[in-house]
Amino acid sequence: MIAVLLAALLTACPAAGTDSATVPALNCMPLYATPDLPRASGSIALRPISSPFGVTVTDDGRPRYHLVATIAGLPEPTSLGPFDSYVAWAYTLALDSAVKLGRVRNGTVDLGELSYVQFRILISTERGDGGADRAGRLVLRGTSPSARLLAHRDLVQPSAPGALRDSAPSPAVIGSRRDMKDMRDMHAIRGERGGRASGPLAWSMPPVSGRMAMMPGMVGLVPRAVPYLPSSAVDDTSGAAIIRARDGDTITLRASAIHKSILGRAVTMLGFNGRSPGPMLEVDQGATIAVRVENRLDAQTSMHWHGIRLDNPFDGAVGITQSAIEQGGVFTYTVRFPDAGVFWYHPHVREDAQQSLGLFGNVLVRPRAPHYYATVDREMPLILSDILADSSGLTPFGEDTPTHALMGRFGNVLLVNGEQRPAITVRQNDVVRFFVTNVSASRIYNLSWPGARLKVVGADVGKFEREEWARSVVIAPAERYIVEVKFAATGTTPLVNRVQALDHMIGSYTPEVDTLAFIRVTDGGAAPAAARPAEPPTNRAAGFDMLRRNADVAADIARYRRDFDRPVDKSLVLTLRTRGLPAPIANMLQGINAAVEWNDGMPMMNWLTTGNEIQWVLRDAASGKENMDIAWRFRRGDVVKLRIFNNPSSSHAMAHPIHIHGQRFLVLARDGVPAENLAWKDTTIIPAGETVDLLVDMSNPGRWMLHCHIAEHLSSGMMSSFVVE
Repeated sequence: MIAVLLAALLTACPAAGTDSATVPALNCMPLYATPDLPRASGSIALRPISSPFGVTVTDDGRPRYHLVATIAGLPEPTSLGPFDSYVAWAYTLALDSAVKLGRVRNGTVDLGELSYVQFRILISTERGDGGADRAGRLVLRGTSPSARLLAHRDLVQPSAPGALRDSAPSPAVIGSRRDMKDMRDMHAIRGERGGRASGPLAWSMPPVSGRMAMMPGMVGLVPRAVPYLPSSAVDDTSGAAIIRARDGDTITLRASAIHKSILGRAVTMLGFNGRSPGPMLEVDQGATIAVRVENRLDAQTSMHWHGIRLDNPFDGAVGITQSAIEQGGVFTYTVRFPDAGVFWYHPHVREDAQQSLGLFGNVLVRPRAPHYYATVDREMPLILSDILADSSGLTPFGEDTPTHALMGRFGNVLLVNGEQRPAITVRQNDVVRFFVTNVSASRIYNLSWPGARLKVVGADVGKFEREEWARSVVIAPAERYIVEVKFAATGTTPLVNRVQALDHMIGSYTPEVDTLAFIRVTDGGAAPAAARPAEPPTNRAAGFDMLRRNADVAADIARYRRDFDRPVDKSLVLTLRTRGLPAPIANMLQGINAAVEWNDGMPMMNWLTTGNEIQWVLRDAASGKENMDIAWRFRRGDVVKLRIFNNPSSSHAMAHPIHIHGQRFLVLARDGVPAENLAWKDTTIIPAGETVDLLVDMSNPGRWMLHCHIAEHLSSGMMSSFVVE
């Protein structure tokens, strides 16, 4: 019975008048006719809207779709009564409000943009364009793919016929504080060994949002891994926040355990030179420096220079370019900086633990050109991270394999530059250039400064062809964006993350707002010296209201435009393979999921899945080879058109931030919709069900990695390598 229900839910959207599936299921919704119109059929394509960020949403996190209807078999409306047209309407699931999309007919009709999270489309007969409300006869209807997870609610209700069961007890929905405490006590099962000096480390249930329902069958389950947290040997020496390195300099970065305060509790985390984030390295474009990395951790490590097109032996990819740096060991990296922009450094050994615990830092590469950016009043890095913790301390990691292997670890404590809700002071009418980096393992942010005007300037590896206004910034793990914000009003402006949070079990979305920082806007005077950049601009901002067109970027990209429309060279499919999952989790991993998930909508299921049960897969569409068995070879100077399809029919399709080491690429199109404003990148988000075309500039010789930058997915197999000869 369940298989039949799920088969119906997973039916791909067919082209009008045919039985064949032609469009990915998460990007298209079928329309069903009323019983008296058996010849009528149709579909609504949910086409992406071009934006600088890959995912296009409103500032409160609602997805923006471009709707295109394809319909066949409708009779003349006059044959159905006193009507002369067909009109399409978009409704909420409860049918309590509607947006009139406009007239439709047999054939293809552009219905414009819609920003609903979950919705229904109804097509009715009307007189003329119809009134403010639907009044005529219903002929076609459909429901958005984002509502398909509602099937979980029906399948797991205790009273539902065919409800999923297993041999474990099935408690009622957990919601009260006492219930949650009882569940924590039941989950406090000791591991065999641990990283705390005070005694053996125990698994305890991770913090769960109070609005989330507890899924039946979870009582007593813990990850099939040994819990780990770093040892208590702490290096208390705090180094400089900024290191200004010049061509030929040698600097030292020392990785060690450090003290931090999270939720008011002292915890042991990791950092460089006694701090997390590690010091920001500020260098000039074209410089080469030596970086001596000392490992004072209780584990192996390495250093990856994310997005920097440096020489291959110093890329930091363990098993590809170097051996791990052993405990007490030292490795010296020679790092050259050919591109201006904002980059970052982090380990490439067990990123799921080491990076999440604080091993990361920014690299700001100052451009050669004196007027590469516009003049602003201030510059500031913003490093976004999160950590999973409660009042008892940090939630442990798996010692030999990652936990949270299904969706990646979402922290419940959000940090900016390593602090909870820091306060930043600026002057009224200041224009601030923010260099934004997302170092979270899995979280995608939707950032905005309510009431302040926002301009998008650059991406991972430099500027866009032209600047753009935006209401918010969508930034996936490992991506960077350069934005300029003007603070015109005095008072306090929050930096917020606004998303639509999914409860996976019941399939519904809830608006969620997190305040990440506060911008205090004064009516004059100097900004605090500690908040200024190392070399603050000397001129007050000018020309913020103008959107610059960057002729230098356009000229660079123009050399590659002849390759935009040629056939694809290589294709990858992103999917998932599972083995030995506990029955409650396996039962829930059925069906279509959301194209982008902004939160951990199934925290218990996610925590319990480890790299022992999950294998995330990159598959070469031509050869069928997977992950590290893929062995692509190119020559220096090749321009490679790469198509990546994120298969929505896997048991848990989700968005993946794909990162390519050592090279740069352009995002040409998403689901066939061309990008309208290009910038060079090294990481891009690929939502579930989406097909993305990249143009990769293979300019840097060596053996390099291509992988998902969700740290737990990388540690669960989602990586490959390629050679540029």
